[in-house]
Amino acid sequence: MQTSGIKNNTLARIFFSALQGNQPMANPELIAIRAMFTQDPLKMSTAELRTMYDGLGAAFPTAPDVTLTAETNCGAPAEWGVTPGADEKRVILYLHGGGFVIGSLTSHRSMVAELGRAARARTLALDYRLAPEAPFPAAVDDALRAYRFLLQHGINPSDIAIAGDSAGGGLTVSTLIAAREARLPQPACAVCISPWIDLEMLGGTMRSKAQEDPLVSKAILDLWAGLYLAKTKASHPLANPLYAELRGLAPLLIQVGSAETLLDDSVRLAANASVQEVSVRLEAWPEMLHVWHMFHPILGDARRALAIAGAFIQERMQGK
Repeated sequence: MQTSGIKNNTLARIFFSALQGNQPMANPELIAIRAMFTQDPLKMSTAELRTMYDGLGAAFPTAPDVTLTAETNCGAPAEWGVTPGADEKRVILYLHGGGFVIGSLTSHRSMVAELGRAARARTLALDYRLAPEAPFPAAVDDALRAYRFLLQHGINPSDIAIAGDSAGGGLTVSTLIAAREARLPQPACAVCISPWIDLEMLGGTMRSKAQEDPLVSKAILDLWAGLYLAKTKASHPLANPLYAELRGLAPLLIQVGSAETLLDDSVRLAANASVQEVSVRLEAWPEMLHVWHMFHPILGDARRALAIAGAFIQERMQGK
C-alpha cells in the first residue's frame, strides 16, 4: 500500500491503521456480506439501482426506539431521527451516499439513526436532489440550504456536525467549502465515511483494490460522475475537493476500509487537509468494505466504527 503521503511529518494528526500488503480475509461476517453482492450495476437501470439500494437499507430496519419525523421546510425532503438520550440542541446533518445518482432516506435510515445514537444527537437526513435529473451543483445547493436552515432555526454551529458516506462523504466536504465561501460559520466537525472525493478516479487503489472491492468499480463511478457532472469539469473544486482550498474547514474524521477502491481518495483528502492546517483524523480499517457501517446489525466492526464516529462528534461539540 502506498503511504508516502502519510510519512510527511506535517501529517502528524493523521492516524493511519491499514494493514500493509494483502491479508487473507478471515472475518465470517464479511464473507456473508460479500455474498450479498452478485448483481452487476452496469447491467441495471438507474430506477432498478435505486430500488435495489433502498431494499438494502430496508433489510436493516431502524430500532424500535427511534423516532422519525418528516421535515419539509429545509429546501429538500428531510427526516429527523431521535434516539433516547439525544441532546435536542445537537444535530447531525447527514448526506447519504449513492454516487449522486441513487440513495435516499430509506437506504440509510438505520445507519443514520445509529450514528445519532452514538453521538447522542438528533439527526437530520437530507434527501438531496439526484442526477441525472438534477446534476451538479444541485446536491451542493441542497446541502448548503439545509445547513442554513439549521443555523436560521437557532442551532449553534458548535452543536452541528455534517456527516456523509461515499458520494455523501465528498458532498460533506463540498458543503463545508460552500459554507465557508458563503461566509457561514463552520460546524463543530464533519465525518466522512468511505468518501468519494476524486471524480476523475485517479487514485492508485482504484485499480490495485479492484479485485478486493465488490461494491465500487471505476466503471460505475465513471458512469455516475458523467451523470452528476453533466457539462461541469471534474476538477471543479465543489465537485472534487482535491482541487479546493481546504484551509479554515471544520475538523474532519475520515473512516475508510482497506479493501476499497476509494481508499486513495481518503488518503489524499487527509494529506491535503493536513497540509492546509485542517485538523484531520484518518482511520483505514483492515478488511473493511465500502461503507461497512451500513451492516451494523450483523458486523461488529461497523458498530465499533459508528461508536468511534459518535464519540468524535461528541468531543468536538464539547470543544475538545
